[in-house]
Parts: sequence; C-alpha cells; structure tokens
Amino acid sequence: MTFVDDTADLLALRPGDPGYDEELAGFQTGLPQRPAVVFPVSSADDVIAAVRYAAAEGLPVGVQATGHGLPDASEGGVLITTRRMDRVTVDPEARTARVQAGVRWGQVVAASEPFGLAPLNGSAPGVGAVSYTLGGGLGILAREFGYTADHVRSLDVVRADGRLRHVTLESDPDLYWALLGAGHNFGVVTELEIDLVPVRTIYGGSLAFDGQEVDPATVLRAYEEWTRTVPDELTSALAVIPYPDVPALPPHLRGRYVVSVRVAHTGAGGEELVAPLRRIGPVLGDSLREMPYAEAHTIYNDPDVPNAYHGDSAVLSELDPAAAGELLKLTGPGAPTRCVVQVKHLGGALAEPAPNSVPYRDGRFVLQLLAAGDRETARTLLDPAFALLADATLGRSLNFAAGAGDRPEGLYDDGTRKRLAGLKAQYDPANLFRRNYAISAR
Repeated sequence: MTFVDDTADLLALRPGDPGYDEELAGFQTGLPQRPAVVFPVSSADDVIAAVRYAAAEGLPVGVQATGHGLPDASEGGVLITTRRMDRVTVDPEARTARVQAGVRWGQVVAASEPFGLAPLNGSAPGVGAVSYTLGGGLGILAREFGYTADHVRSLDVVRADGRLRHVTLESDPDLYWALLGAGHNFGVVTELEIDLVPVRTIYGGSLAFDGQEVDPATVLRAYEEWTRTVPDELTSALAVIPYPDVPALPPHLRGRYVVSVRVAHTGAGGEELVAPLRRIGPVLGDSLREMPYAEAHTIYNDPDVPNAYHGDSAVLSELDPAAAGELLKLTGPGAPTRCVVQVKHLGGALAEPAPNSVPYRDGRFVLQLLAAGDRETARTLLDPAFALLADATLGRSLNFAAGAGDRPEGLYDDGTRKRLAGLKAQYDPANLFRRNYAISAR
C-alpha cells in the first residue's frame, strides 16, 4: 500500500494489498469492482486529494458508499470509498440535517426521530443517503412530499478541477440542477443539507397474499384500481416475490410465491383506505398498524444480507393489467432465475416540477425488476419482461437500475439529456467522473 502526498496523507490500496478486497465489499456482490487504486476517504480533503490524483493520472473516478446501487462491474481506474464519512447533524429548528457522503438512511432516521422529524428516506435503512438522493430518491412518503432530491438545501462537491464547492440553487443553479438527478457524473458530493419533515408516526405495513391461492394478476388489477382512489398522503407499492424454502425465512413465507401491497400513510383513516385491499382474498400476512416512523423500514423488510442481482426499471404512463399479468407469468416461479417484481405508485407531489434533473415526473407507476444470478441469465428474463410494457414506458429510473450501467438509454428524456450533456462538457470536459451511469459530453 502507498500514500498519496497532496492536501492530506491519503491511504491508497492496490490489488494484492492487505485490506483491498475488504474495502471493496458492499451489498451488491454480482458486480465485481477491481480498480487500480482505492482511496478510503475520511474527509473532504481526502476526496480532493483523490480527485486530483485521478485527474493527474488520467484515470476515471467511481464512488462507493454502501455498494447498493453499483451501475456495473468495473476494472481499473480510481474508486473513492466514502463509508468513513458518516457524520449526521440535525438542526431541529430549521428542520434540516447535514449528512456526509457515507451516511446510511438508518442513521438519519435515528438522529431525526427524537425531534419528531423524519428524512425522506428509502425503504432500506442500510442504503447510502447521498448516492440515493443524487439519483432522485423515491422514498416511503414520496407521493406526499416528492423526490428526496426535491428537498436538498445545499451540496458540498469536489469537482473535476479538484476544488470543493458549496452549491445551492441560488449560487450555482445549473450545477445544482445537474447534481440532483445525475448521480456522480459531476463530482464527488461530500455532504448534503436536506429537509426533514414533521412526521412522528404513520399508518403502515403490508398485506400479503399467497400467490398460489390468489391469482397475482387479480391482486395487481385490484391494486391498480385502488390507487386511483387514494389521497396523496398515501404512498404504496405492490411486490411479487418467489421466496426460497430456507430456514432463515419466517415459516409462513418459506417456499411461497407471495404478493404483497406495502402502504405508508400519514393522515387519518388508514384502516378505511385499505379496506378494499382486504376484500381481494385470503390474507397470508397482515402487518398494517400505527407505528413510529423509526419502524417504517419494516413495511418493506428489504434484505440486509449482501447478494448478487441485476435489475432495471421502467417508468410507466399507465399500468395495463393485462400486459402486467403476462409479465407476472413470465417472471413467476417457473422463470429461469428468481425474479422480484415491484410496482410503485407515483403521482401526487412526485408530479410537481422542481429545479433538478429528475425526469419523467408525469409517470404514474415505476416498475422494478430484480433478477438473481449472472447478467446473461438475468437479461434473458428482464428484456422480454420489460418489452411487454414498452408501449407505456416513458423511460428508466436511475435509482432502480442495478447492473444496467452499460445501458444509459432512457435514463433521461431528450431535453434533460441534452442539457446534462452540455453541462458535462462545461464542468467535466475530460469526463473524469464516468464510472457510473455515464453521461456523454457529446
């Protein structure tokens, strides 16, 4: 191992060095990262030194906090790992939090909860807050409050010139717009200041149905109709999961094909709102209840064990129940690999304009498919599945494109893509930050 002498003595790990493999470990194990050098950073000064080194050597830069949203496998170049930058500071009077680049959402929830406040976090507490927000951020309360990116006060970012800049909408409107929605394409964000919302408790949980007893297509059709009736204060998703028969799972889930509707509601009358869902059929599991917001992650119960998967998404103008029913047949228990299907209801505040580059705000649903195993097997399942809903597809979501970094098409509408490309040429003309869902400056 060696040290880079710049603004700080910075540890550099190379293949074969003690700690190299451990530093690369993250949630996504199916997309191996083999950079030429890894910089485990602990401060903004460390990031500056790493970026300056990469620029001087002409090496591309990638960023990894928790390893959930890796765009693709990669080899060579520089990887900056930010997990040690894990400070959270809450200002209860301003209703804001400052979060460093390696902070996980669970930390922000825990720091905000004593003040009766909540961040606009996602469903998994182990996901990195900064990368999630730079990709847009479709959270548990998204229909009421909008994208997480819509609630960023400021960003501290190390740009391609190796300088740290404090960016706000007022100081740098173009760069602010580009950073929020384009991932790590414009620099390494070392800290965010984000809004918190006054939410202490919610009505939430899930209703689960046995997909062998209740036709999944029937549940999906009922869910689509139900979403037309709910207020903006209710955010929901439908998930279809073929669970393996393993001892680690609760007995009622082992080996079952489960269809569940996940609900988060901040207003009154939650029981009345979900009553139509209870009439769909016999319920396998019911966790709906009033809960502290600190328990909101239990609504989705996302796995916290690292695993290999490939995934993609489609933002839909409408959800055709017949086409979606065919998709469920294709991805069900008879599929060549285990596939998780999730449909999230959009609209509400998500449809409101905002000064950032998060696209497709007119979408009504986002479809997410995650397939286990290698890329080739996954794509033989994912490609024909998404083709079934092509007519209603507006584009893809950056937050839900695990392992799809080789396919940037559709991540932005034409106008957003062209504006991002122009700003890329301005702020990163050498395309230093290209180890992500890359935006071409051309």
